[in-house]
Amino acid sequence: MAFDPTKVKGLFFDIYATLINWEDGIYKSLYELAWHLPSFNPLHADTPETRQKLLRMFAATEKTVEHENPTMKYSQVLEEVYERIAIELGLFIDIHAQAAFGRSIGDWPAYPDTVAAMQVLARHYKLCVLSNVDDASFARTCAGPLKGVHWDGVYTAEQIGSYKPDHRNYNFVVDRFREDFGIAKDEIVMVAQSLDIDHVTCTELGFRPGVWIARSGSDMGGHREELESKGLLELGAVYPTLGAMAEAVEKAFAEKQ
Repeated sequence: MAFDPTKVKGLFFDIYATLINWEDGIYKSLYELAWHLPSFNPLHADTPETRQKLLRMFAATEKTVEHENPTMKYSQVLEEVYERIAIELGLFIDIHAQAAFGRSIGDWPAYPDTVAAMQVLARHYKLCVLSNVDDASFARTCAGPLKGVHWDGVYTAEQIGSYKPDHRNYNFVVDRFREDFGIAKDEIVMVAQSLDIDHVTCTELGFRPGVWIARSGSDMGGHREELESKGLLELGAVYPTLGAMAEAVEKAFAEKQ
């Protein structure tokens, strides 16, 4: 089912990787750690290969920590991930750097198109957050890089008591849209960069096919062709940026008038 912007009443968003450039923020901290490796170690050099390797280590470790600790605050998840990666690399754990990594969420930058695009989308939809984050960390993001973005609902892993891709998180969104806004499940769409977590789960749970923000250069999120070939993924639309999605939405509503 193709995405028809005029047939949808609500959007719910993954934040980190979709609106926030978390890969740059994470890599900066992890490379500062990896730099302490011996110069002959390939990860000592700041290269695309190092970036890919460290981000993949982060993604795999984060997934494990969240699965093992579904009620742990995300800032603490980050600290645990940092410690495990340091141990895997055979490096000394600097507790100050570890704590700084846990607090770094609010410093991760928004993509340049994010705020303006969200302001456009707010003219047409109820906008909600579904994010693997804790409330305090997301508050810092809202006060910083997402300042000026309006949310009708904010639903975090801390509130729900589990991390995506747990089905409880997505069912929580359905309940909130229905009870708070009178909007049904078939009238909402997920907007996310992550294929293997968000879009695969939404496909599994029978949501309207989602919108993939396929930001170039991303090293995390899954591979579309592989997931589609296995019947695990159905997308309603693909845009290179959130700004491109906002332009398409504006055009669709203008043509409807």
